Amino acid sequence: MRGRLVFPFLAELYRLDSAAMAGPGPGLHASGYDADFREPVLVDADDDGLAEAFRREFPPVRVPCQVEPDAFAALRMAPSGNSPRTSFELVFHFRDLEHLGLVDASTGDALIRPSDRLGALYDVAGSLVQTVRTPPGLYVTEARPTGFGLHRRRPRRNLLLVTFQDRPQTRGLA
Repeated sequence: MRGRLVFPFLAELYRLDSAAMAGPGPGLHASGYDADFREPVLVDADDDGLAEAFRREFPPVRVPCQVEPDAFAALRMAPSGNSPRTSFELVFHFRDLEHLGLVDASTGDALIRPSDRLGALYDVAGSLVQTVRTPPGLYVTEARPTGFGLHRRRPRRNLLLVTFQDRPQTRGLA
C-alpha cells in the first residue's frame, strides 16, 4: 500500500531544461548555464547594463501535490508584498510522478530537481487558486524522497518532499 495525498492540489511546475542550456566544455557556458553550480546565470543579453536571467524551461506540467496550511498562508501573502517566509514545502506522490513521466526509469529518481520553478497552484478541478509572481519566483532548492509506503514485502517510494524558496533576481551593472 503506497497511500495517497489527503487534500490534493495541482502544482504547475516549470522544469529547467539544463540540457538545452548547456554547451560544450566545463564550467560557465556561453549558453548561460553554470554546470558547476547547476543553475542558470545572469547574462546581459541586450547590452543595457543589466543582467537578465537566462532560462530554458520545459512546458509546464500540473502535478498533484499536498500543500501544508502554513505554507499556503505564506504563499497567499506574497502577492501583496507581505512575505514573512521565503520557503515552504509541497509533498508529491511518486505514483503521480510515475504516471506523468517525472521519474527516471533507470534510477528511480524524481525528475523534479533544484532550479525548477513553481508557477501556480490549482484545485483538483483545474481552477486557479494562487499564482506565483515571478520575479522573484519560487524555485526548488531540495527534492527528497521521504518514505517507502506501508508494503513490507515490496517497498516502493511513495512521497517526495520538495522545498521551494524565493530567489530574487540579482541585477548588476556590466
